Amino acid sequence: MGWVLRIFWFAMIAYALVSWVPSIRGRWSDYVARIVEPVLNPVRRVIPPLGGLDLSFLIVILLVGYVLRSLPPAYCYYGGP
Repeated sequence: MGWVLRIFWFAMIAYALVSWVPSIRGRWSDYVARIVEPVLNPVRRVIPPLGGLDLSFLIVILLVGYVLRSLPPAYCYYGGP
């Protein structure tokens, strides 16, 4: 389970980079958006963007990071017992 969250966390970082540096956008960024957007959309319905700042991204990435830190090391590297 930990490796799935870790891959999702890296997908979130890639998604943020593409939004900040549009010149690196490519076909791969569409696939990253397909992974990230279904998680961000429900959070956006609860917490809409404030003044152009999308807080849903920050909330989701902090939550994923918290869950990753809360998991025992065996779940993060070996897939669990």
